[in-house]
Amino acid sequence: MTDPNIDMTPDISVVVPAYNEAENVENLAAEIASALSDVSYEMIFIDDASTDETKSVLTEMKSRFPHLRVLSHRQNSGQSRGVRSGVRAARAPIIATLDSDGQNDPADIPKLFAQITRADAPSSLAMVGGRRAKRIDSAAKKIGSRFGNGIRKRLLKDDADDTGCGLKLFKREAFLELPYFDHIHRYIPALMLREGYLIEFCDVNHRAREFGVSKYTNFGRLRVSIADLRGVMWLNKRFKNPGGWDEI
Repeated sequence: MTDPNIDMTPDISVVVPAYNEAENVENLAAEIASALSDVSYEMIFIDDASTDETKSVLTEMKSRFPHLRVLSHRQNSGQSRGVRSGVRAARAPIIATLDSDGQNDPADIPKLFAQITRADAPSSLAMVGGRRAKRIDSAAKKIGSRFGNGIRKRLLKDDADDTGCGLKLFKREAFLELPYFDHIHRYIPALMLREGYLIEFCDVNHRAREFGVSKYTNFGRLRVSIADLRGVMWLNKRFKNPGGWDEI
């Protein structure tokens, strides 16, 4: 039975894809609830067919977090598919995404929400991306990300210094217009610009991972990013923007 106190059309939906993060999800949910206590919200955790206790932990959490919804993939499909599943299920017009490892700080969500919903925001503003001002990662990971971000930014001209930051806010309707492919979560800024939307960025906090291990390596990211970059460049070349339409 649905709690009558839960807003069926919240102001913001927080989407969190999770794979083998059983030790992190409960603390993260508590932080989201605290950060958004003054707004109407829902949080959607997507278990990506984890092989640990993530699914059972999330299921048990529902009794203590009334704003929590849990989706469960039947097969492991990756972070981008988790984001897309959560966005499709979301009820709010504004989406916030967070990584489930606890390194993104939910306390930053209200700041990004205020930026995208401010009274003087351009009507075409569709995304505010988090930018990790003081990244807490190994030197090798920082160097690899700086290298990858530099190449992507030069080739795609997306003005994004840090697409690897999991904390992003965007309009649900705009996201669902984007072409879907695996690893799209790293190319949302470029694809938003491709559709004619405006994007902005905001410095956010970054924290050390307390539990679990990273699902990515520099080599793994480099291997897939070459194909992804070529694909997004092809999409951009093949796109024609009519500048909107009018019914006459």
